[in-house]
Amino acid sequence: MIPVIPTAPLLATSLLTAGGPATWLLLLMAAGLAALVVERVLYLHRAQIRAKEFVDGIKNTLAKRRLVEALTLCEETPGPVAATVKAALLHAHDDETRMRHAVQEAAILELPALERRLGGIAAIAQVAPLLGLLGTVLGMAATFRAFSAGTGEYATGARLADGMLPALISAAGGLAVAIPARLAQHFLAGRVRAIVRDIEWAANEVMRYLLTDYRAVAAGEEKGEGAS
Repeated sequence: MIPVIPTAPLLATSLLTAGGPATWLLLLMAAGLAALVVERVLYLHRAQIRAKEFVDGIKNTLAKRRLVEALTLCEETPGPVAATVKAALLHAHDDETRMRHAVQEAAILELPALERRLGGIAAIAQVAPLLGLLGTVLGMAATFRAFSAGTGEYATGARLADGMLPALISAAGGLAVAIPARLAQHFLAGRVRAIVRDIEWAANEVMRYLLTDYRAVAAGEEKGEGAS
């Protein structure tokens, strides 16, 4: 007789059923993890721009004394880098202290949006192994309960398998969810750090330009008008 090989969906369903309640909870946790990771990847992809090209464009616009056009460019560009640069441009004629305070305030407002849901991914990475361990303990407890229920019987392979299979499935499921969650957390945290570095560099570069070159040109124009 030719053995019947179960298909992948049937095999997955049988493993989930054999794993007990903990595996179903881990499945829900894995679905939530996938949704969080996809949302964060798309959001951070939109938030990260080519900071150097953007700042160079702002500088070129400011060199032509087109401050309003530079502000419009910031509004049309998505992401926290443009929002922070816009805060600096709005205080282009203020002193350095007020300009820096406005930039820092804008950056602080942008950071929570970047770090949103990373805590949930970290929580899944920490809780999934514990949930798998709970399933393992429950499976072992069921095995010992089956032994204690019988009288005068030896431990058989079938009885061991009935308790060990859910325990092993739960442990494997916990690790299968925790490992991708931990990798996703490190990957997304690295993307956030890269965007934060772009924010700091772009803000400092634009502030330096506004406080030196931009105002030097403005002062030269005022002197030329006064001399005429």
